[in-house]
Amino acid sequence: MTGNSGAMTSGVRAGGWGHAGRAVQGPPPPLPFLFVVLVAAPGTRAEGYQTCPTVQPNMLNVHLLPHTHDDVGWVKTVGQYYYGVYNNLQHAGVQYILDSVISALRAEPSRRFVYVEMAFFSRWWHQQTNATQQAVRELVRQGRLEFANGGWVMNDEAATHYGAIVDQMTLGLRFLQDTFGDDGRPRVAWHIDPFGHSREQASLFAQMSFDGIFLGCVDYQDKELREKKQEMELVWRASASLQPPTADLFTGVLPNVYDPPRYLCWDRLCDDKPVVDDPSSPEHNTKGLVDYFLNLAATQHQSYRTNHIVMTMGSDFHYENADMWFKNLDKLIRLVNAQQQAKGSRVHVLYSTPACYLWELNKANLTCSGPATSPAGRPSSAMRGSQEVCKQLEALAGPAANVGPYGSGDSALLEEAMAVLQHHDAITGTSRQLVAEDYARRLAAGWGRCKVLLSNVLARLSGSQEAFSICPELNISVCPLSQTSARFQVAIYNPLARKVDRMVRLPVSAGAFLVKDPSGHAVPSDVSPFRDCHPPELLFSASVPALGFSIYSVAQVFPEKPKVHRARPSPEKSGSFVIHNEFIRAMFSHETGLLTQIEVTDQKLMLPVNQTFFWVHSRGHLHTSPLPKAGLSPALCPVCPQTPLVQEVHQNFSAWCSQVVRLYCGQRHLELEWTVGPIPVDDKWGKEVISRFDTPLDTKGYFYTDSNGREILKRRRNYRPTWNLTQTEPVAGNYYPVNTRIYITDGKKQLTVLTDRCQGGSSLQDGSLELMVHRRLLKDDRRGLGEPLLEKKSWVRGRHLVLLDAVGKAAAGHRLLAEKEALAPQVVLAPGRATRYHPGATLRKQFSGLRRALPPSVHLLTLAHWGPDKLLLRLEHQFARGEDSGRNLSSPVTLDLLNLFSTFTITHLQETTLVANQSRASASRLKWTPNTGPVPLPSVPPLDSTTITLQPMEIRTFVASVQWKEDVWVLRNAPFPA
Repeated sequence: MTGNSGAMTSGVRAGGWGHAGRAVQGPPPPLPFLFVVLVAAPGTRAEGYQTCPTVQPNMLNVHLLPHTHDDVGWVKTVGQYYYGVYNNLQHAGVQYILDSVISALRAEPSRRFVYVEMAFFSRWWHQQTNATQQAVRELVRQGRLEFANGGWVMNDEAATHYGAIVDQMTLGLRFLQDTFGDDGRPRVAWHIDPFGHSREQASLFAQMSFDGIFLGCVDYQDKELREKKQEMELVWRASASLQPPTADLFTGVLPNVYDPPRYLCWDRLCDDKPVVDDPSSPEHNTKGLVDYFLNLAATQHQSYRTNHIVMTMGSDFHYENADMWFKNLDKLIRLVNAQQQAKGSRVHVLYSTPACYLWELNKANLTCSGPATSPAGRPSSAMRGSQEVCKQLEALAGPAANVGPYGSGDSALLEEAMAVLQHHDAITGTSRQLVAEDYARRLAAGWGRCKVLLSNVLARLSGSQEAFSICPELNISVCPLSQTSARFQVAIYNPLARKVDRMVRLPVSAGAFLVKDPSGHAVPSDVSPFRDCHPPELLFSASVPALGFSIYSVAQVFPEKPKVHRARPSPEKSGSFVIHNEFIRAMFSHETGLLTQIEVTDQKLMLPVNQTFFWVHSRGHLHTSPLPKAGLSPALCPVCPQTPLVQEVHQNFSAWCSQVVRLYCGQRHLELEWTVGPIPVDDKWGKEVISRFDTPLDTKGYFYTDSNGREILKRRRNYRPTWNLTQTEPVAGNYYPVNTRIYITDGKKQLTVLTDRCQGGSSLQDGSLELMVHRRLLKDDRRGLGEPLLEKKSWVRGRHLVLLDAVGKAAAGHRLLAEKEALAPQVVLAPGRATRYHPGATLRKQFSGLRRALPPSVHLLTLAHWGPDKLLLRLEHQFARGEDSGRNLSSPVTLDLLNLFSTFTITHLQETTLVANQSRASASRLKWTPNTGPVPLPSVPPLDSTTITLQPMEIRTFVASVQWKEDVWVLRNAPFPA
């Protein structure tokens, strides 16, 4: 199935094989086309492939792949799909599929089957008897039940953040490793239904030690050309920074997406005629069927270059009655292979698996070209940040996190809920409304367990028990504790491995407030005025140590309503006004109230920038009304709030679209907080709302987007690097996923816009970039969902952060700011009526889990519980090769892990692959040899007990044996890294 992809409406929705490029000191240089001789390189190991079936070397081998594609939510919820309820919506019951498949495999030893989604399989597994589990283990050992991909879900590739991809893959693959050992480890990635494919996804799969990937959905123009040129199989060089072949991944395009060939579907959901092999029956059809199959195989073989081709035998929720499928496939195999003796046929048919098909390709001899280019193709990052906070605190506190004065809590339930949310029909918004509500229910349940854990850890680390309160609706200025209390405390936890200064905003009652830092010193604070039905907000700047917390106290000193400082913005040249701080001046038009210019004073940069909102008819027609014509006017905002901490401009574009442009003291970017919805549809027109930035930059058709929040890809309007594009969708065909940032540059100046969630973005004309922020549609896309994206009361508030930089300094700005936004501090409130955690506990208002901060180019990607006395640790270099010239942030970094953490000591480190299911030293992948000669495998660096080195864009993963320090809970003067 496919469907609407939120803001990803493009014909190139997932954007990913996009070639990287650079402008002056921008991203790395373009990746060259990669011509590959697909031969087994010397030393290629057959580990994991010994159980593959025998093929015929002098024949055309047709690999039949029995499989089912089980969406983890789409038309029905996860539970409804598993148990097979509400079949009036869609007939599907995963538990019956697995029951039936296992029975059919046990009945005939030649049969094989492929399964993918561990969210379903793990549930089914835990419901089986010991005898059934043992039988399944034997099927896995024999290679007849093969797991492909092996993640908790088959994640989307456009809207997902790379950290969330790694997490959900780790969850599923760990289940397989714990349950089946190496016998169950998938060798092949299997992304047959995501609506396009990203380069970063391929890089991650390679670093997970997959031998290859098979794709279903690719651009139809790309596929037609590849079929003609016999280039359906290639090696994808997925990183411009990592040393080859670290991120090289064999990639195969399946011939029929993932469906069976026409007339050969024998599921209860299909209408094709079964194989009738009784010559006395009037329905006897074997001759015509065999002739059709042989012609089909010959035709398909014309698009592939070895004597091996593949046919996918299954589809969405197939094999509920597996015997229907297998009985007909048994007959087909017998009948076709019988033609070898009867008529000299050179076609051999066999049950196979993705891994066994890949193994045969690896042994074949051919030359295949493979460029890095582009195939076709809900929640914001805030919840992922909360998940990281939960996992980090669980790791820092050890067993004390899970059971304490607030009850039992853990990160596991939220981890599973977040993994489910990465499914390609979840995070994209392509599920039914009832399914989206079930996803939200799962998140809420998981977060409830995490809140208990968080309270246990904060109490232990701070030495005091409080009625901790987390306000999930702070983004809409709702927090009952701060709005009803004259005194309260604010604990701010920073999940980054370096100190963070963050402006805290809390809704309060009217009055003036005194804010004190952890040392008891007063800090500057302001109270913003009541506006547009929103309550006043207390504003203060907090400084939080690396991987730690600071506790601030707040007290109301004047209950009466204070006088609001509402000064007119600084006047400029005729017809404009300015807000400014020590780094930025932003100019606005008096006539329209719209942003017109940004100036960076310390870099002496100035750029005219016009930003406003448009709505687009859901069929693609741009409309310049009502939003631009209903833009800000002096009558709507004659004066704008200004304090020593913040200056703001409030803009109203319509009754359902408004924006606050905000500039904080000491900030090097503009913050645009927009509120859109509910979108009116009384005119019977579905609408997609965009925020557009227009500049005079000469961008020559190019713009840049991130790939899953990590490496940067160069985009070119109306262009594909590997074929002459026939552009049929001038808007959608130029839209790409923007997970964290999009930018344009003329080679000297760079305008970057960072997002707080994944959105669709583009540059449809030179000097312009746009982001889709909301949509409301009236028609279904006729892809099976059965309902339009028509949430009646849906309104959304989000933020865009705007940076103007010289090109050489831009990477440092957007990389570090994106990291801060993806993992923003967690704010926890308490009434301030604490009792000691235990009689001898030391009260602490500031804490850091690190003894020294990590350098700015290094990101602590993962710190999580892994087992008794074990933690999972991932460290990554977050800059690309050659990306930063100003601060040398693209250079290798060496870290000393000795005594790095304050609450535990690392006693032993084992380096693993990215998903921690293999030792890095013993991991091996199939080798593919380019026609330029063998690519030497990068050596595994020796693991020093105290130091590791990170190369640009490298992620290193470790399972650490640790010993928690009991005395950490009574330390009185722990140092805090800067």
